[in-house]
Amino acid sequence: MKKNMGAADRIIRIFIAGIIATLYFTKIIPGTLGIVLLTLSVIFVLTSLISFCPLYTLLGIKTCKTK
Repeated sequence: MKKNMGAADRIIRIFIAGIIATLYFTKIIPGTLGIVLLTLSVIFVLTSLISFCPLYTLLGIKTCKTK
């Protein structure tokens, strides 16, 4: 797996995941929508940690700096 996510992209994803988790656990986003968004936030964190997004590969997007 080659990295295809830049630092800014990773920080934004972790920030969004934190907001979604906060909204879910404070019961502002309840029910099925909350669970779906919480799952999406877990995916955001995982892809940020490994700096690889499979969707970016399919779309041909690369936000990391090339060497």
